[in-house]
This record gives sequence, structure tokens and C-alpha cells, in this order.
Amino acid sequence: MAFILNLFVWAKRSSLAIPISTMLILAALWCGISVPLVFLGSYFGFKAEETRHPCRVSNIPRQIPPQPWYLHPLPSILVGGILPFGAVFIELFFIMSSIWLAQMYYFFGFLYLVLVILCVTCAEISIVMCYFQLCSEDYNWWWRSFLTSGSSALYLFAYAIVYFVTKLEITSPISTILYFGYMAAASWGFFLLTGSIGFVSCLVFVQRIYGAIKVD
Repeated sequence: MAFILNLFVWAKRSSLAIPISTMLILAALWCGISVPLVFLGSYFGFKAEETRHPCRVSNIPRQIPPQPWYLHPLPSILVGGILPFGAVFIELFFIMSSIWLAQMYYFFGFLYLVLVILCVTCAEISIVMCYFQLCSEDYNWWWRSFLTSGSSALYLFAYAIVYFVTKLEITSPISTILYFGYMAAASWGFFLLTGSIGFVSCLVFVQRIYGAIKVD
């Protein structure tokens, strides 16, 4: 995406364009380091011991009873993303102002605190929604737990649209493409971060509660 967006900057002959040599170096780093590490990690992953379930699992999936409307996938996922976004809403304004309005940013200590609050909020909201889902006998929690906290990225991109309309005075089509392109990349990274935190938290939570079951 960065390479495609940089093509528009090259077309405008802007001095802010990333040199082609730098792009080739980044591509070489990805091919020479990231790709081999993926295969190396896959090798050790398949060699590792298989994760054991804390209790016996039936091979026959049970029928899931009808769910209330607020526990359907779309409403629960959209509701779950509100709290993580609310945890970073204020700090997000200052970060975007420093990036797009060239303002000085110096609240790095507070930024670290906000990051901790974001991680805790993602874990808590994912665990709560997962608990409600399991209480309703819906065992398909894997992707739901990822999307519950990861949906905060939708609100982040929606806020980027509001910020573009209310705070920025961009009229050039190229600048508009660059803004939404980079904000889409930032939202995607935010989705992967928050979704991963939610999934890992729910995985530990499910293992703990089912590991506490005493079967005679």
C-alpha cells in the first residue's frame, strides 16, 4: 500500500516522495528477513506440542439454540468495539493533529498509559462478550472474540473521516488519496492489534474456566 501511495507522490514530482532505492531496500528486507522467519516460525510451530484442551470435548457439535438479537454476531461485534475506541479517543485527536497538522506531540508518558488502558479494555470487553456467548450455548467464540475488540478499527476509520471533514482543508485529490490510504493502513494495524489482544484474552479465559471443571 505504501508503494502504491508513493506512486501518486512521484506523479506529482514532490520532494516528499520515498526514493525508489529505499523502496527496493524495504522489499529486500521483507523478502530476505520476514519471509524466511515466517517459514522458520511455521516449522517450530508444527514441531511444538499440540495444545491440550482443559476438558474432554465431544466430536459431535451440539445444536446452537436461538440467540437473542443482541448476541447475534453483527450487533455484539459492533458494540464490543465502542469501549476500546473510547479509551483512545482523546489521545487519538492529539496524535492525528501531530501527524496531519504538524503540531508538536510530547505526551509520551500519557500515551503509554493510554496503551495500557487500551489493552485492558480490549481484554475485558472480549471476555465479557465471550462469557455471554458461552452462557447462551454458542461455542463459536474464536473469530467472534477477535472481531469484537478488533471492530474498534471501524470507529477509528470513521473518526478519520470526521477529522478530515472538520479539521483538514484538503482539496487536492492526491492528498485525499494519501490521507485515506494511510489512515486505512493505520486502521488495519489497529484492527490486528486489538483483535489479537481480544482473542488471546478469551483463549486464556476459556482455558481457565473449563480447566476448573471437576469431572469424576
